[in-house]
Amino acid sequence: MTQPASPAQQGGPDTSERPAAPEKAGPARKTAGAGLLGTLRERTDVRILSLLGVLAVLVLIGGVTKPDEFLDTRNLQLVLTQSSVIGVVTVGVTFVIMSGGIDLSVGAIVALASVWATTVASQEYGFWGVLCTALLVGLGCGLVNGVLVAYGGMVPFIATLAMLASARGLALQITGGRTQVVSIDGILRLGEHDSYLLGIPPLVLVFAAVTVVGWLVLNRTTFGRRTVAVGGNAEAARLAGIDIRRQRLYLYLLSGLCCGIAAFLLIVLSGSGQNTNGNLYELDAIAAAIIGGTLLSGGRGTITGSVLGVLIFTTITNIFALNNLQTDVQQIAKGAIIVAAVLVQRRTSTTP
Repeated sequence: MTQPASPAQQGGPDTSERPAAPEKAGPARKTAGAGLLGTLRERTDVRILSLLGVLAVLVLIGGVTKPDEFLDTRNLQLVLTQSSVIGVVTVGVTFVIMSGGIDLSVGAIVALASVWATTVASQEYGFWGVLCTALLVGLGCGLVNGVLVAYGGMVPFIATLAMLASARGLALQITGGRTQVVSIDGILRLGEHDSYLLGIPPLVLVFAAVTVVGWLVLNRTTFGRRTVAVGGNAEAARLAGIDIRRQRLYLYLLSGLCCGIAAFLLIVLSGSGQNTNGNLYELDAIAAAIIGGTLLSGGRGTITGSVLGVLIFTTITNIFALNNLQTDVQQIAKGAIIVAAVLVQRRTSTTP
């Protein structure tokens, strides 16, 4: 008995063994992606709001304990001015830490740049001579750090620690332990109250400009995306075509440039250059970045969070000073805040 021809023999399509078409995963992928982005935005917003809450509590404490002194306009201007110098340094340090590196030499670079820029030879060229010298010294130190780390294969901790010792020693050799006084009127006038723009000190305006540029570079440029990629997974970034060594070199150059800018701001603020400038800046900058949400292992961080961390530390220092608390108490409080921030980071990073 003749069997009926199969659909394939009749010329029709054969669907007997054809697997079912997979379901479209486009909407699901979009939903998953949106959920991930939403989670990241939610965590970032919560972190920033938490920092703003801490800052608000500190302002409340200062207003309650010393209302007439803390809430005075000049004192608030002083807090912002003091935040400007370390804040500019913190912007550069945030980029380095996000890439998985570390820079322990920022305070020493600020000291070296400030004393080199206030030598008699540099002051002979006036305002621009001092400014350019500070920037070039910062860039030069950042270049050395970057070459040692990126192309010399040195561990960032060791390379920047060596720069810390060398820069401090060179700063002491240049000054001979003496304070170098600035005699340029254009620089000295920037630190006076008459130069304030709408009640805002010029140093604060520079800090704000550096913060905005840093935020744009990190969040709106390829350089920022590469920085995050290198810190998140250096091997994956290399396979994606990113030049890891060149990126790290650029990051230490950026950190050195920020140190040069901070050195000039410190010269304006103090009217002099000293080899003791920038003492413990590396601690304050790294601590502010950590409090702001930057992971020490790299791959995550925000400029906004780092700036808020700087404001928190500066406000704490100001409150302690107004209440005549000892410096050692301030350091203990800062250490406790750092430990708490790291513990919070570990908890949030392991939370699914």
